Amino acid sequence: MAGVGLSDAEVSGEYTVDEKENIDVYERLNEGVVNITTEQLYYNWFSEAVPQEGDSGSGSIIDAQGYVLTNKHVVKDAYKVYVGLADGSRFEAKVVGIDPENDLAVIKFSPSKGVKLTVIPYGDSSRLRVGQKVLAIGNPFGLERTLTQGIVSGIGRPVSQTERASNGSSSTVVIQNMIQTDASINPGNSGGPLLNSRGELLGVNTMIYSPSGGSVGIGFAVPVATAKRVVPELIKSGRVARGGIEVSTVALFSDLVDYMKQNGIATPVEAGLLVSQAKKGGNADRAGIRGGSTQVRTRSSSFFVGGDIIVSVNGVKTESDAQLHVALETTKPGDSVELVYYRGNKKITAQVQLSDSAKTAN
Repeated sequence: MAGVGLSDAEVSGEYTVDEKENIDVYERLNEGVVNITTEQLYYNWFSEAVPQEGDSGSGSIIDAQGYVLTNKHVVKDAYKVYVGLADGSRFEAKVVGIDPENDLAVIKFSPSKGVKLTVIPYGDSSRLRVGQKVLAIGNPFGLERTLTQGIVSGIGRPVSQTERASNGSSSTVVIQNMIQTDASINPGNSGGPLLNSRGELLGVNTMIYSPSGGSVGIGFAVPVATAKRVVPELIKSGRVARGGIEVSTVALFSDLVDYMKQNGIATPVEAGLLVSQAKKGGNADRAGIRGGSTQVRTRSSSFFVGGDIIVSVNGVKTESDAQLHVALETTKPGDSVELVYYRGNKKITAQVQLSDSAKTAN
């Protein structure tokens, strides 16, 4: 049976079955992939705001009204966002919502009247198998709507992503359940779709592992299951409301552990999150969790020692702030979690009702 866009003559034998699948997917869906470019503002010596070219990437049209799914880092710090379509038309778009925890964003543009947009349909990333064929469509190095092919090399990968802010500070999140693929992904592919052989969206191409900066066959995509969960919230409210614990914490490290021992402060564990402060009247405070009382200063920060040490939340180890984010990533304000911590040498379990993460101290 001829696929969409393929004539009977083409199906008859000029192409292999695999090639026919690739051609069919590309011809049906390449126009559903957009080229995203941005402008950012920088300030010159006279403190005047000057637009300059920003980041660029790809995106998938997920709704006929002009909603586009992409990566947060593609539109980060954008003063203006533009969407380029396959016919050469270009539209200004607005950022509808971002989810930094999963590096996802939704933007929207208004297509010309009467234009029917190609929509990339959602697939089911829960059914992925290692070895399954996948296709990536994107705009690597500005080469619009490029198709590459590969396989699923791994599933369920937790991948750390560090982002550096304009003030020089950095933050790290761990994106869970990433899809690893050897489909060629390069700068400009970010935000574009990873598709199965039926042309269904399996993931959002997000990052590569590459010592050289080019593709070496190790790429990662955020699974579509995550996108399905967060996109409705991003469209509705511009952010994803997650549960939070109202404490400020410091991950234990060897020098800190030594310092505490030398000063007679009990350290029954070598790894965990030391509670520096528990917000007065906050959910942690109400659950009985205590912060420290002795202030310690380092070159870059100050915090308090002598408080409780959190070692797990809902059974997930919390030896770093990134792991705490992982433990809370799928929670909502109002949910209750089981928190395990040490006070001195005593191990304690408590139930904490989560607040909105935007209100937490961290």
